[in-house]
Amino acid sequence: MKPRFVPTARQTNWLLCVGFLSVGYAMYLRYRAIEFGPVALDCHAGLDTWLCTTFRTTIVLYNHSVFGAVAVGAALIHLLRPSVAMFAIALAAAGFGIVMHNLGLSAFAGALLIVSLARPAAEPE
Repeated sequence: MKPRFVPTARQTNWLLCVGFLSVGYAMYLRYRAIEFGPVALDCHAGLDTWLCTTFRTTIVLYNHSVFGAVAVGAALIHLLRPSVAMFAIALAAAGFGIVMHNLGLSAFAGALLIVSLARPAAEPE
C-alpha cells in the first residue's frame, strides 16, 4: 500500500496556527467591524483606516464568494496533488469563509480536505 498523506507533527502545528489565525482574524473583522454598528457606519461614511480598508475589501470579496471559491480551488488542487502548502491555503480560506457566511463552498472545501487525508502521498521526484 502507498503511504497516505499525513502531515508530520511540525506541519500539523503550523496548520493549526494557520487555521486558528484565519478564523480568529475573521471573527475579529466580523464582530469588530462588520457587525459593530459604529465602526460599520464610520467605514461606510468614508473613514480611511486599515480596518475600514479591510472591511471594504472583505465585503467585496464576500459578495463574489471569493473565500469559498479559493478554498474549493486549493482543496481540489490538494486532492489531486497533496501538499502542505495547498492544504494550508484551503484551510485558511475555508475557515475565513465559514466565519464570513460563505458556507456552501467553504464547507465543501472542508469536506474535500478531510477526504484528501485518505489520498496517497505524492511520490518524491
